[in-house]
Amino acid sequence: MTKLTDYDTYDFANRRHIGPSPSEMDDMLAACGVETLDQLIDETVPPSIRQADPLPWPQMTEHAILARMRDLASKNRVTVSMIGQGYSDTVTPPAIQRNILENPAWYTAYTPYQPEIAQGRLEALLNFQTMVSDLTGLPVANASLLDEATACAEAMVMAQRVSKSKAMGFFVDGRCHPQNIEVMRTRAEPLGIELIVGKVDDLVPEHVFGAIFQYPDTTGGLQDFTPQIEALHGAKALGIVATDLLALCLLKEPGAMGADIAVGSAQRFGVPLGYGGPHAAFFACADAYKRSMPGRLVGVSVDSHGHKAYRLSLQTREQHIRREKAMSNVCTAQALLAVMASFYAVFHGPKGLHHIATHVHAHAVAVKDALIGAGFDVAEGAIFDTVTVAVGAMQGVIWQNARAAGITLRRVGKNRLTIACDEITDTEILSRLLAAFGVEETFEPRVDIPADLQRQTDYLTHPIFHMNRAEAEMMRYMRRLADRDLALDRSMIPLGSCTMKLNAAVEMMPVTFPEFGRIHPFAPVQDAEGYKEMIDELSDRLCVITGYDAMSMQPNSGAQGEYAGLLTIAAYHAAKGDTNRRICLIPTSAHGTNPASAQMAGMKVVIVKAAENGDVDLEDFRAKADAAGDDLAACMITYPSTHGVFEDTVKEVCEITHAHGGQVYLDGANLNAMVGLSKPGEIGADVSHLNLHKTFCIPHGGGGPGMGPIGVKAHLEPYLPGHPETGGSTGPVSAAPYGSASILPISYAYVMMMGGAGLTQATKVAILSANYIAARLKGSYDVLYGGRRGRIAHECILDTRPFAESAHVTVDDIAKRLMDNGFHAPTMSWPVAGTLMVEPTESEPKPELDRFIDAMLAIRAEVDAIASGEMDAQNNPLKNAPHTMEDLVRDWDRPYSREAGCFPPGAFRVDKYWPPVNRVDNVAGDRNLICTCPPVEDYLEAAE
Repeated sequence: MTKLTDYDTYDFANRRHIGPSPSEMDDMLAACGVETLDQLIDETVPPSIRQADPLPWPQMTEHAILARMRDLASKNRVTVSMIGQGYSDTVTPPAIQRNILENPAWYTAYTPYQPEIAQGRLEALLNFQTMVSDLTGLPVANASLLDEATACAEAMVMAQRVSKSKAMGFFVDGRCHPQNIEVMRTRAEPLGIELIVGKVDDLVPEHVFGAIFQYPDTTGGLQDFTPQIEALHGAKALGIVATDLLALCLLKEPGAMGADIAVGSAQRFGVPLGYGGPHAAFFACADAYKRSMPGRLVGVSVDSHGHKAYRLSLQTREQHIRREKAMSNVCTAQALLAVMASFYAVFHGPKGLHHIATHVHAHAVAVKDALIGAGFDVAEGAIFDTVTVAVGAMQGVIWQNARAAGITLRRVGKNRLTIACDEITDTEILSRLLAAFGVEETFEPRVDIPADLQRQTDYLTHPIFHMNRAEAEMMRYMRRLADRDLALDRSMIPLGSCTMKLNAAVEMMPVTFPEFGRIHPFAPVQDAEGYKEMIDELSDRLCVITGYDAMSMQPNSGAQGEYAGLLTIAAYHAAKGDTNRRICLIPTSAHGTNPASAQMAGMKVVIVKAAENGDVDLEDFRAKADAAGDDLAACMITYPSTHGVFEDTVKEVCEITHAHGGQVYLDGANLNAMVGLSKPGEIGADVSHLNLHKTFCIPHGGGGPGMGPIGVKAHLEPYLPGHPETGGSTGPVSAAPYGSASILPISYAYVMMMGGAGLTQATKVAILSANYIAARLKGSYDVLYGGRRGRIAHECILDTRPFAESAHVTVDDIAKRLMDNGFHAPTMSWPVAGTLMVEPTESEPKPELDRFIDAMLAIRAEVDAIASGEMDAQNNPLKNAPHTMEDLVRDWDRPYSREAGCFPPGAFRVDKYWPPVNRVDNVAGDRNLICTCPPVEDYLEAAE
């Protein structure tokens, strides 16, 4: 008789998240030459770093976690938010919610570094860039940044970089949103930038290298900044405008004012409030500055047959180029949210956006008229969506009246209220609002924008924004773009250091609960009790996992986490009076963001050599720590190492750093090899960022969103990032107190469903999967680095450099050939040029691992055939990859068969993935930079 306990292993952890079945794991262990999983782990992970106690909490079932999430959501109170301050309620069109936000074809995709298999999301991001460029009136826009406040900070630093002015001051309009001012203040201080916050009339252009203005400003006012920007240009300084895309559908655009840079948030284009994020910031600039712009830029190029193809162009990603000399550590974006915003514009078109903007503005004017008519002291001047009213001692009473009516207003100082209208504002809401003021007069929505502030130019003129907006057509357009991409819903994405693992459907479902989505980031704390309970519980679990004492959930990317961690260290030293501690030791193998983040935090980077086996050169580290002496602020290490190895000397590195009074920053990018086995906080680290979008299952979304919270030991807790809304001694690094809070339910659900035992098992299987691939490929590919007994951690580096000499085959050729097999390429040429770094993760079943292995072995056979002369050195499947369906049907003049080219081992027959374009010409794309939607003829050609 079958016992009930026989079903115990069929829980989420063992049979939903972890890919290989028990019998498959037995076969994989045999291939690795061990009998048990624990034996493999003992041979891989040094005993000196193993944690003593198991992770304690039990597993939850899928239905139990959904019930728990419903309970947490019910503790949030959704009101009509009229707080504004850069965040607005919006309507996500159901077609976009279902077909983009809730569609794994979109949210499980990786950053589009391999353009041939990312044409769909690249087109959607190009639409985003075109939308931003049109609305701001500036010719070049990037594919999004993290949030408006950090975009303001990036604009400030870019202005310093490109300005011809020698001044060290930067002027900030005091009417900018408070969070924007404070994030700029945080960024400015370590870089020695003098932040001058004041009234626009007090601006002295000769004293600054740039200035930023909020338009509309934080209390709703409008001002044409053309004279100020002209004066700045006269002093060789730059003019920056932080603005609102919806407002620009009616208002004079920044480009018409002569602005050099425009930034802001695309949140109100269909992206939920989500207690602060994730939201796509935008960044546009004058053509002269495009090569200095931070972030990613999608451009138009051609493929090897001359067909139009999209790719990432002119990526500054300068932390990989300039490293310690970098002025920005941007390495991510909010791609999924930018895609949503771009589809919102396509869905509504210019007429629809104009209608929504008019609706919002007219209702704000109605509020203003009614309050003036009732004798209230309303701020004078033109407005778009926000009314400010001085109410004196009645502020608290009126605010509470509005709350009783289900409306939340913003309190400004002790005697003013602001009322921000948005897409959901209607006459019924206005009636309730005005009743809170004791106003019962009738009101009439109307447009009231002065002629000199009215927009005079057209926008969104490209045909893509004028397509038939029938939902059938929109749905098919979204499907067509999705079908051009390769995401996790199609195949394994074996990227080293990026941990592309399962994003389970049950984890994703709470993200679109309205009780999580419709909470303003600055809502009263009693409206977000469910969020607080979830964030506190997740923080506690992460502290147990990492061995740290406190967490900050504010950083909304891994690079932001690095930066926040180093600022925390700097604040700690400053509080002790050790302001001379500025040296940061960083190994050559570190992520490129590490030296960039250290430079941004005001530290001096000293590079430490790597030993021949890839480990940190301990003697060089010791010598440079001794040389730094009392000036040593920190070291930054990655563990397991970037080479995929558990270094035995990690504790010694920490001890050397501490002996000199420094702090240890341990990069959490590779935490997927540590959870349940080893705790950073117990091996000597003082602070780490955690990539929730890697180890803890938040999806990459085609290049963002991400979350990079930091864990710290108790002595650093007082110096974690603060925020103007919540307080704190250290400045904020993100616009919202909890970063991109609405995606935290994903990691919470993952941690709770896996339980302590499941999380530990996931780590062990991730290590098994990597060692299985290395074992199966042994003899065909050299694995560059190994740790104890030759074992690797969670990833391995395959050396493909010999193929360049023997067969003139490059790592790029292999990456493109893998597309024919239906795979995304592993990480190319990093951390070692000419190699592939493979990370399979615990989520991939053995048949998928075997399919990838078969593909890699077949590629090696093709390399050997070229080297022996059996295949032509140039006209071969590797050099011609990827092969498209057009290749299959056109005249075939190649010395190998159609089957060999298009259906190599590993490729599916029935469900074959066809790259939509051939190999993209990167040089042509950079020489002829086009970063907005191409002419309509190209669309007609594609349709034909």
